[in-house]
Amino acid sequence: MPGRYDARIEEAANREKLMQLVGFRIGKELFGVDILMVQEIIRAAPITAVPNSLDFVEGVINLRGSIIPVIELRKRIGFYTAEAALKGSWILILDIDGRVTGFIVDSVTEVLKIQESRIEPPPDIVVAGLETQYIRGVCEIDQKLLIILDFSRLLMVDEIKKLKQMHFAQAS
Repeated sequence: MPGRYDARIEEAANREKLMQLVGFRIGKELFGVDILMVQEIIRAAPITAVPNSLDFVEGVINLRGSIIPVIELRKRIGFYTAEAALKGSWILILDIDGRVTGFIVDSVTEVLKIQESRIEPPPDIVVAGLETQYIRGVCEIDQKLLIILDFSRLLMVDEIKKLKQMHFAQAS
């Protein structure tokens, strides 16, 4: 009977290694972000443009007294087209290593629970470029691929510095 007992222990351990993600869409693609990073999800809010900001930064919003930079995720990950400019209607407010930042997405789907063992690393050819180091992994859900993003690697060091400068300029 030890074989059956070992299998039950392993099965229970696998059940415990669930990753919870907030699913969202950009165009036809399905993405996910670790639920622990999500502070809140809001409908698109009035965004104040900031001069000389990065091309993918739409501006800042005032969320209950906090000035938060807002990034057009489509532009940042290279999915931007002119007709897509009007689609983003949700803002994911994420806490990324202590920096609160908003990301415009087309829609938010649902909370997904995925076994970590089902998440595969992205193919080598995808992560060969420095720009794609923010793809944490991929997973099949309902015969579609879910791309899991690592938002802590989405911005380069110099981009983070520019965002901090933008935040301080708006706060003063």
